Amino acid sequence: MSKRDYYEVLGVDKSAGEREIKKAYKKLAMKYHPDRTQGDKALEEKFKEIQEAYEVLTDGQKRAAYDQYGHAGVDPNRGGAGFGGGADFGDIFGDVFGDIFGGGRGRQSRARQGADLRYNLEMSLEEAVRGKEVEIRVPTLVACDSCHGSGAKKGTSPKTCPTCHGQGQVQMRQGFFAVQQTCPTCSGRGKIISDPCNECHGQGRKEETKTLSVKVPAGVDTGDRIRLSGEGEAGESGAPAGDLYVQVHVRDHDIFTRDGNNLYCEVPLSFTTAALGGELQVPTLDGKVKLKVSPETQTGRMFRLRGKGVKSVRSGAIGDLLCKVVVETPVNLSAKQKELLKELDESMGKGTDAAKHRPKEQGFFDGVKKFFDDLTN
Repeated sequence: MSKRDYYEVLGVDKSAGEREIKKAYKKLAMKYHPDRTQGDKALEEKFKEIQEAYEVLTDGQKRAAYDQYGHAGVDPNRGGAGFGGGADFGDIFGDVFGDIFGGGRGRQSRARQGADLRYNLEMSLEEAVRGKEVEIRVPTLVACDSCHGSGAKKGTSPKTCPTCHGQGQVQMRQGFFAVQQTCPTCSGRGKIISDPCNECHGQGRKEETKTLSVKVPAGVDTGDRIRLSGEGEAGESGAPAGDLYVQVHVRDHDIFTRDGNNLYCEVPLSFTTAALGGELQVPTLDGKVKLKVSPETQTGRMFRLRGKGVKSVRSGAIGDLLCKVVVETPVNLSAKQKELLKELDESMGKGTDAAKHRPKEQGFFDGVKKFFDDLTN
């Protein structure tokens, strides 16, 4: 596949200065960095493309060669800028048509790196806030112990493929046209195994369930990932292993709701305490604390307990606990209790006297009356 224009990749004009190029690169790198793209292979390739464009366009010599000759001017296989370094017309056409028909000229096949893996880790809110060391079991492909990942029987080793001479590809030429294909003998590996390993049957890898210890830092939240480098699948033919990404999911809590570094909870408040004031016991992740409630507290009022939230895993800042009080209406009243409430209600009077004790109620009904008056006028 043909490479995109480097200026187009970074989204800058050909006249762009180094400062503008760096600014464009920084913006794209933050967007497509592998740590942000959740192991998406297509986006990882895009990030590599962005890096490649940046490296060329911020190097004066490489940029001059690219501006004059295009991608061929900065191809390391040519030994420098332009079409120097011993290149001939056969090489030029081989590159041009090799791109069209899939693959460049003379590329040596490389063993593929092992795949990245993901493990979903469920945690309670308490565990996520305090941090924890957990053991996980991960089914994966590991390098064969017997052949050390080579795929060849112990005491032997893979041989260079006689068909492609280790390149992994064969080339057919017809005039100026060059078509490259995967070597049919070694399937692109560049080597053949005449005496396969008995343990892995020549694969160099075998299935195994690994037990790993993972240190989960305090303050993680749902969506956070912990990367364990080299703990993914083993690569082919001794190639590097992939990475393991531990994806954190924090279960819902019965009392608290988390929003960033802050915690929220609803606390029921008795009718009498709301009216007369008093003390209220409030739960926190560190135990109960006493909260002073002022008289005439209304339902929905929010109390902030500073430093009783979550410590950020990144900045170290500690959030707050916000408690919303909900006035609870008494239920299952006895006849005497009902009579006492009626006496209380009557003692507050009617009309303007009642408004003094229930200003919200009076204000609401005044608004309703005005609404209907406006409709009839």
